[in-house]
Amino acid sequence: MTDKTPSIHGEWSSRFAFILAATGSAVGLGNIWKFPYITGQNGGGAFVMVYLLCVAAIGIPIMIAEIMLGRRGRQSPINTMQTLAAEAKVDPRWGYLGWMGMIAGFLILAYYSVIAGWSMAYIFKAFFGGFFGTDGAEVKEMFDNLMASPIQQIFWHTVFMFITMQVVMRGIKGGLEKAVRFLMPALFVILIILVAYAMASGSYAQGIHFLFSPDFSKINADAVLTAMGHAFFTLSLGMGAIMVYGSYLPGHVSIAKTTFFIAGADTAVALLAGIAIFPLVFANNLEVAVGPGLIFQTLPLAFGHMSGGWLFGVLFFVLLFFAALTSSISLIEPAVAWLVENKNIDRQKACVWSGTACWGLGVAVVFSFNVWSDFKIFDKNLFELLDYLTANLMLPLGGLCIAVFAGWMMKQAHAEQELELPAQGFKAWQFLIKYVAPAAVFLVFLHVLGVL
Repeated sequence: MTDKTPSIHGEWSSRFAFILAATGSAVGLGNIWKFPYITGQNGGGAFVMVYLLCVAAIGIPIMIAEIMLGRRGRQSPINTMQTLAAEAKVDPRWGYLGWMGMIAGFLILAYYSVIAGWSMAYIFKAFFGGFFGTDGAEVKEMFDNLMASPIQQIFWHTVFMFITMQVVMRGIKGGLEKAVRFLMPALFVILIILVAYAMASGSYAQGIHFLFSPDFSKINADAVLTAMGHAFFTLSLGMGAIMVYGSYLPGHVSIAKTTFFIAGADTAVALLAGIAIFPLVFANNLEVAVGPGLIFQTLPLAFGHMSGGWLFGVLFFVLLFFAALTSSISLIEPAVAWLVENKNIDRQKACVWSGTACWGLGVAVVFSFNVWSDFKIFDKNLFELLDYLTANLMLPLGGLCIAVFAGWMMKQAHAEQELELPAQGFKAWQFLIKYVAPAAVFLVFLHVLGVL
């Protein structure tokens, strides 16, 4: 290892703490509002099988690589990549990979915190009976009113960023670890309660059929590329979060075993979310949707017409808030770590600097939904532009560069030293990270750009 001493920021107290934190980073809004929908639309059980193969061949190898780079460097992603490029005696411009990851995470958090703010607003709407007896036009109007109100959105965005900064300020063990030790078990418990509710109150058989009934006729090139893309995006790769979390991982912990747990937990959350959501949608004869439309219009309508809908509506939006918070703390951590290392300031000040800058950009995102809605760059408002830049360009490029660096630039002996895999296991990982993962991420890159 480059450095057997822990990172100056501290380290996770155990493998379990790291699994919770990295799973929290990976589990986000996409698990809840996107994966169940794309599964149902692309062949159900057949798509799940293709997706699991993609996770094994693409997601897990790149995640192993990103954690490995982080642990070997023991610093923020920027300084880690600069250190490892020097160690491997390759072009120092590989350090830009750390910059790209940190900036991508920062930009994602700017709009992610706005959406997380919506989920907080809806916790209170659900709690005060706002969904009760509503019809389609009323729930649409409720969401449209939120979008049209900069004051409401800025308030909830501010509250969410404040909570994120309070967690990160307290350090690795006192902040990040303490938060995920509560939030992740709570998230799983809420999810299981919602699944039980869906079984009791929803069209359970119809929901399960939509999600899992295999339809191999739908497995075409587009479905495979969709599975490949989600297998990459779902694990928080290419944005510096997993690399910085890896830098806090104790040296004795097996990276490969840990990564399998994280990928398994992330997939379980996505599948359970589908089992919780779609029986409720079908029970109310509502249209199957994806994204904010599913979460902020379809589901409130379902909760408003079901027995126990008040309680389970509140629980659902609490679940969404928890999923967003465990991701947001990982998105800002790379910037905080870099400021502490390079600007000679303490963690509290680093949090205030990075958090305030991110908050300011988030306010601009809020305005892009209302007062600045006519202001477009490349025919996109600021929210759409940031989403496009990060999801379609920066993250795939970051993932591709991580795979190339770990597979082709890093000395094999150093990778073997970090991973401590049996000979056959290391060869399998090396083959995937050198050939399969880069080719797959490149295809995903072309797919999201609309070339394929």
